[in-house]
Amino acid sequence: MSTAVAAARPPSPGRARTLQARRGRLLLVLAGLSAALAAAVVLSIAIGAKSVPLSGVWHGLTGPTGTESDIIVRSLRVPRTALGILAGVALGVAGALMQGHTRNPLADPGLLGVTQGAAFAMVLSIMVLGVTSLYSYVWFGMAGALVASVGVFALGMAGGRGGPTPVTLALAGTAVSAFLYGLTSALVLADDQAMDVFRFWQTGSIAARGAETAWQVLPFIAAGLVLALVNAPGLNALSLGEDVARALGQNVALTRAVGVAAVTLLTGGAVAACGSLAFVGLMVPHLVRPLSGPDHRWLLPYSGLAGATALLLADVVGRVVARPGELEVGVVLALTGAPFFVALVRRRKPVRL
Repeated sequence: MSTAVAAARPPSPGRARTLQARRGRLLLVLAGLSAALAAAVVLSIAIGAKSVPLSGVWHGLTGPTGTESDIIVRSLRVPRTALGILAGVALGVAGALMQGHTRNPLADPGLLGVTQGAAFAMVLSIMVLGVTSLYSYVWFGMAGALVASVGVFALGMAGGRGGPTPVTLALAGTAVSAFLYGLTSALVLADDQAMDVFRFWQTGSIAARGAETAWQVLPFIAAGLVLALVNAPGLNALSLGEDVARALGQNVALTRAVGVAAVTLLTGGAVAACGSLAFVGLMVPHLVRPLSGPDHRWLLPYSGLAGATALLLADVVGRVVARPGELEVGVVLALTGAPFFVALVRRRKPVRL
């Protein structure tokens, strides 16, 4: 009772000033991350096999006249950059959600079976339905991601009380991912076309995608972001422990369900359109958590902005280091993310279950 009364009282002048100063600092960091993303967008549009000066970028965006630079900017790089922003925001936020819900610092958005569910559905659509259009793959990939995540959530709840726990979610996700990966590998061995699509998708890329792909996944990613923001207060409560969260009036099962739905929509939309982009969801939350603290109301938007920035910069690096060709962004992320993962594992003390 005394705690509730204290919480209801207005903060003291000193505490109010401290809270205001902290909020100002957090908003300043948010502005800095937004500026970094804006800079990454400019680099993504200007740099490639053919570099376009800033004046050419501006001309292509505001008053195109059909020149080569205008076509490169408007038809190729703007859609590519837009898809990179969507995928980076989605994977960054999904990674923060996964690490929060599983209380596992090494958790990745693909842990719920989303990545392998999308891959299996796309391969199956090629072999059974004869789908050949890239834009059709997106819908089948999204459906496979949804089904896989629902299956993981159902397995995580089996035999438990009050919904899935972080451990059961992680174990169920690992099992479903391994099972679907085995099925997908068996299927692609029997079909050359499916093997080609699976190989391209498994590498991960935002190149050779039109604006239509970004528009297709935008509703899913937007819905996932809304659910993620709604889920943030409940996730803050869960970080104190499920018993404390229940004592604070949180419906733990509903909070977990909303979080899983958000991760599914975000990761499913990103991987169905761009393929498997590893390490974004793993690295980004760790990079921004010292800036945001444990409050997911700030951690989630920070992770989204940083995820988009990291993905665009990795794509720019891939264009520069292999001129006149380019490295796919999935390869660049793997080359930079693997050392980060090793350093993260070595820095963490072993945890006893």
